[in-house]
Amino acid sequence: MDFLQPPGWLRAKGYSNGISARGRTVVVSGMVGWDAECRFQTDDFAGQVRQALQNIVAVLAQGDAKPEHIVRMTWYVVDKREYVNAYKEIGDAYRDIIGRHYPTMTAVQVVALIEDRARVEIEVTAIVPD
Repeated sequence: MDFLQPPGWLRAKGYSNGISARGRTVVVSGMVGWDAECRFQTDDFAGQVRQALQNIVAVLAQGDAKPEHIVRMTWYVVDKREYVNAYKEIGDAYRDIIGRHYPTMTAVQVVALIEDRARVEIEVTAIVPD
């Protein structure tokens, strides 16, 4: 996996501008912040992020993939202010679960998510090296 950083660009904080990788692709659908029984334990944004990330890692494991194989994350949030205000807590949860691996990321504010209590939904693409 090669992280792509054009010369002269400021280094991205908390994500990468690009990644080049070769291997087997594992795709994880959008994960929300509910537990294995599809129950929300919290309405707290950072709490839901923590659970969504745990869900992602669980699904990756089923595909013999690890967090360090993630090459792309797309975050859908219902309130960008809520997302921005929780940066520190999100960062703590991210490092606890994913580690210090920062793939390409996009965050998009959406009108709503299908699950009414969901504050965030995260989808992931991982590439496991050959």
